[in-house]
Amino acid sequence: DILWKRKLFFRAEKIADLHSLIDTVKREPVVNKQHPRFIIVTDFETLLAVDTKTNDTLDIPFANLAKHYDFFLPWAGMEKAQHQSENPADIKAAERMGQLYDIIRADNPDQSGEDQHALNIFLSRLLFCFFAEDTGIFKDDQFTNALDSKTARDGSDLQAYFQRFFRVLNLQNREEYPQFLQDFPYVNGGLFAEDSPVPQFSAKARKIIIESGELNWKKINPDIFGSMMQAVVNDEQRGSLGMHYTSVTNIMKVIKPLFLDDLYDEFEQAGESKPKLTALLNRLQRLRIFDPACGSGNFLIIVFKELCKLEIEIFKRLYGTQLSFRFTSSIKLTQFYGIEIDDFAHETAKLSLWLAEHQMNLAFKEVFGIARPTLPLQEGGNIICGNATRLDWERVCPKNKGDEIYILGNPPYLGARNQDKSQKADVKKVLGHIKKHNSLDYIACWFAQATDYIVKTTAMLAFVSTNSISQGAQVAILWPQILKHLEIGFAHKSFKWTNHAAGNAGVTCIIVGLRNISNVPKHLYDGTIKTTVKHINAYLLPMKDIYIESQRNTLSNFPSISFGNMPNDNGGLILSTDEKEKLITQYPESIKFVKKFVGSREFIRGTERWCLWLNDVGKSDFISILTIETRIDMVKKHRLNSKRKATQCLANTPHLFGHSVHQDKNSIIIPSVSSERRKYIPIGFLDGDTVISNLAFAIYDPEPYIFAVVSSRMHMTWVRAVAGRLETRIRYSSTLCYNTFPFPKINEAQKETLEEHVFAVLDAREQHSEKTMAQLYDPDKMPANLRQAHHEMDMAVEQCYRKEPFTSDEERLEYLFTLYEKMIALEKKQS
Repeated sequence: DILWKRKLFFRAEKIADLHSLIDTVKREPVVNKQHPRFIIVTDFETLLAVDTKTNDTLDIPFANLAKHYDFFLPWAGMEKAQHQSENPADIKAAERMGQLYDIIRADNPDQSGEDQHALNIFLSRLLFCFFAEDTGIFKDDQFTNALDSKTARDGSDLQAYFQRFFRVLNLQNREEYPQFLQDFPYVNGGLFAEDSPVPQFSAKARKIIIESGELNWKKINPDIFGSMMQAVVNDEQRGSLGMHYTSVTNIMKVIKPLFLDDLYDEFEQAGESKPKLTALLNRLQRLRIFDPACGSGNFLIIVFKELCKLEIEIFKRLYGTQLSFRFTSSIKLTQFYGIEIDDFAHETAKLSLWLAEHQMNLAFKEVFGIARPTLPLQEGGNIICGNATRLDWERVCPKNKGDEIYILGNPPYLGARNQDKSQKADVKKVLGHIKKHNSLDYIACWFAQATDYIVKTTAMLAFVSTNSISQGAQVAILWPQILKHLEIGFAHKSFKWTNHAAGNAGVTCIIVGLRNISNVPKHLYDGTIKTTVKHINAYLLPMKDIYIESQRNTLSNFPSISFGNMPNDNGGLILSTDEKEKLITQYPESIKFVKKFVGSREFIRGTERWCLWLNDVGKSDFISILTIETRIDMVKKHRLNSKRKATQCLANTPHLFGHSVHQDKNSIIIPSVSSERRKYIPIGFLDGDTVISNLAFAIYDPEPYIFAVVSSRMHMTWVRAVAGRLETRIRYSSTLCYNTFPFPKINEAQKETLEEHVFAVLDAREQHSEKTMAQLYDPDKMPANLRQAHHEMDMAVEQCYRKEPFTSDEERLEYLFTLYEKMIALEKKQS
């Protein structure tokens, strides 16, 4: 057995029933005394495990252990996300509130913007009352029982009741009101201070309100529920209420390296020293947390809870668990700042912070037996409703002397093509001074404004972003403006982010932490691996700053590369295999008009498509073929109906592709998109009778050695660093990947050597001709002889750079970046 305190209990057992064994182990006093996070038993055929903190279990074949590494992520300091269905209270409550929202809107059809704001405030107040009567703020069921017994069943007097009730919660002196209202505690704190209009209610609305009150609101998680409430007012998101995941794990990826790890390091270093622990408490008071795109407040709530947890641990070291004085927390909601453009989310964020504060008060009470009273509510978080790109951030979160400010969050992404007119105007306002700013993601506005905010201060920032800002063309546009002032203090490379906020779930993200330039160590995270590095550049690589800019011509005097042939035809010029066979059967003479049509999908997966290729063909040659004429008419109508003038002009030649670069020569095809799992992008030779589609790139009439260069590990290393991404898949670019690739001049003998390796790779493929490119280049299934042929070709390509072999991709990339700088400098000098 292995028993490792707070980490692990492990037992290997060949004879006993594992399921009975693990149940027995869980009850053993000697095990429980050491509080192991995981209990594992195995007979090396089956493995059973229990996470004692979450009660999650694992029951798998032992051979599949590596596939379930995520179960043990807490060992790496990464708590596991839990599917929202494990807490049905949040889902039921949000669904019930969604029904109520719809009914109120139906009962009050002619609503202005002010009325909608009033409805948002009403729902926030209602949520507080539900929560209050289940968590000890009010008496048990006090709110629901009063509502049920004091209002008419048809809902006719409910509007007046709520107006009076909310007014009472804002009054300390309420002698003129009935006793049942006087019995409610004084709340205030801003939540009920405003005399806001209340909508009218039907009997159905009243019934839903009372049924909602019967739910157990004590189990609601403010950090989850707030974001789910956003879905309540968005019809498109209603269907996915049960598909939300907690975002705690990923939010911790932001806040731990930004400041939380540092706080805990200080806590550990303080030991039992009261002066040091007191200094840490004072530091917590000076913290200012600012989320300039806060949504329903998830980040702020998680940070608030984490700081309160740390505060509990500090007090336990200072005083034990029996406090002999009236407890006063050093952490206040006024330390939290936010900007949110959506009014309902803005109201929900303020409410959720109050709910979180009460929950942490209860947590303090569990530990110390006493806690500060929740009521009357104190000042809430400084959450402003507005457009963050139009506001002065320093007025929202003032930079006062002695404050320790952290800007964080998950701002809206929106690629350049997905921005509406107002968002494009926002980008122009914030980034208009940057050349090509209209190519930047919307989130670039937040990075630029945060940079202006923290420069020459001790403030720091960390944002979640799509990985697109650290790849492709955007790097050279955005990052020189930021990194001339700041440095990247930490970064998480691309990972899947699951997020509650509207429209942002399930995207591929990075996290970038920025600070003023210092000698403090920098950390780069790649999955569960954390590396300390000297510098992090805009590509999130541990190298010096360099920016690869798009090139129209090749830097290395390669043959030109072309974007493939684009039909722009609404399918009129493209044929499936069945359609091609039918056409040739009916009109045998049409075979001369049909060519194979290959893009990324067809080449990699081995599927077939065909096209009508009518270049250099007179109309008289095909006018008698009815099927072709019908298809050409389809193309013409499609082009005439386009809103683009250029497409409309193409209607004059409907038998031709919209964009044509095809040459009746051999070519190299490079897929435009390929899985990031592959060590090599599958690249191949095609004959002159094959038309390469616009979903791939073509190099016509190349020397064979070019295949070796673009298929090499050196080129793949370059592509992974500078290419854009489609989700996590590699998006190849002619101007960024091929034209910029630095390759030295080589002699004829070197070319011949590379060509020998090209044919060796092609021969290896041919020995597995039954396999598709996807199968050949699957990293888990790549044939050994093909892998070896590629390795030998890689070595030959690298010999063109230098004699001694490279030891890592980082070394390859550093060499390539240095060579790129030299070649660019020489090119500029010669021009």
